Amino acid sequence: MKSVLVFLSGWLLLVIPELLRIYFIMPFPGSQNSDTVSIAYFLHRYILLFRITGVIIIAIPLYRFILSGKWWQKIMVVLLAGFAGIVFYLTTQVMQADKMFLTPHHRIFANVTDNAVNENQLVTGCEINGAASCYPIQIIAYHHKVYDTVGGTPVLITYCSVCRTGRVYSPIIDGKFQDFRLVGMDHFNAMLEDAETKSWWRQENGEAVAGMQKGKFLTELPSQQMTLKAWINRFPQTRIMQPDPDFKKEYASLEGFDYGTINGSLEGTSHNSWEPKSWVIGINIATKSRAYDWMQLKQELLLNDTLNEVPLLLVIEEDLMTFHVWSRIVNENTLNFVKSDSGNVFYDSNTNSTWNYKGECVAGPLSGSKLSILPAYQEFWHSWQQFHPNTSRFSSN
Repeated sequence: MKSVLVFLSGWLLLVIPELLRIYFIMPFPGSQNSDTVSIAYFLHRYILLFRITGVIIIAIPLYRFILSGKWWQKIMVVLLAGFAGIVFYLTTQVMQADKMFLTPHHRIFANVTDNAVNENQLVTGCEINGAASCYPIQIIAYHHKVYDTVGGTPVLITYCSVCRTGRVYSPIIDGKFQDFRLVGMDHFNAMLEDAETKSWWRQENGEAVAGMQKGKFLTELPSQQMTLKAWINRFPQTRIMQPDPDFKKEYASLEGFDYGTINGSLEGTSHNSWEPKSWVIGINIATKSRAYDWMQLKQELLLNDTLNEVPLLLVIEEDLMTFHVWSRIVNENTLNFVKSDSGNVFYDSNTNSTWNYKGECVAGPLSGSKLSILPAYQEFWHSWQQFHPNTSRFSSN
C-alpha cells in the first residue's frame, strides 16, 4: 500500500500542476475571475521541476509494479501513466495559447491599388514619421500580435478579441528588441511573454504583471481604429496588411466580429448598454478614466465632454463604426461642437467654422486649424472596467 501511495503522490505532482498551469491562464469556467496570475506564473516557471520530481517519485514503484506487481496494480499504473501522458500532450501541444493562435506564416502587405481587403472592414492603423500602415482586425484578432516596421520604427500590433481592443506597442525593452509569444489570459485579457526575461505583459495596458519586469510598462505608440475606407481617406499611401492564405479557416471563424454579429460567449456582443459585453469608448487622461457608451454615441454622433480638465470631443462617422476623439482646445480657446445636417461635417458654435472627419477646419474663421487626437479605445465594458476600476461613466444629464 505504501508503494501505491508513493506512486499516486508522484502522479499527482505530474498532473495537477500541469492542469492548473493552463487552467489559470485560459478561459475555463471561473479561471479568469480571480487574481491568480502569480500562481500561474509560479507553476509556469517551475513546471520542469514539478515534472522531474514527479518522475523521480514514481520511478521506483512504477518499476516494481510493472515487474512484479499484482494484476490490478499493473492496470492501475498503465491507466494512470496513460492519463498523465494525455494531460501532458494536451497542456503542451493543444491548450497552450501560442499553439492555438499561431503567428502569421507570411506577412503580406499591399498598397491601395492592389489591396484585396474589403474597405468596410475595421482596421487598427498607425502613422509614424509620415508612413502609415493598417491591420484588419479580423486578421490580428486571430493572431493576437503582429510585428512590423512603420516609418523605420519597429512596432508590435496587438489585439484581444475577448476584450475587443487593440494596442500598438514598441517591442523595444531596455534598448533591446524583444520577441513575444502569446502565453494566455489575465482577467480575459491576452498576456504576452517576452523571450529574454520571460515576464508576462498585459495586452490592454502593456503592464508587466509577472516576472523580472513586473510593474514596468511597454511604450505605447499612437494608433486609431476605423474602417479601412476611412483610413484610406486619411492615408491614401498606406500599406494594408493582407490575409495570410494559410489561415483562411481561422479568419473565417471571426466573420462578423467587426460588427458584433459573431456568436459566442467570449467574442460575442451585447447590444444593450453597460452590460459586460457592451461596447464602450475608453479614454484615460493622467489619473482619470471614463467610459462612453457606444450605443449612445451612435445615437448622438457627437459628444462634448471634459475629463481631468481636458475638454474633448467624441465623433462617430456616418458608417457608424469609425470614431474619433479630439481635444477641443484650438489656439488656446475651448470650442463647443454641434452636429451638422449634412452628416459629413460638424461645426463649432464659437465661430461657426466647419470641420471634417479628419479633424480639419475647412471653412470659417478657424480655417486651416486642426484638432489634436487623443488616445481612445473601443473595448468591451467588462474589460475597461476591470483594468480601470475607478473609471467613471459618461452621462449627458
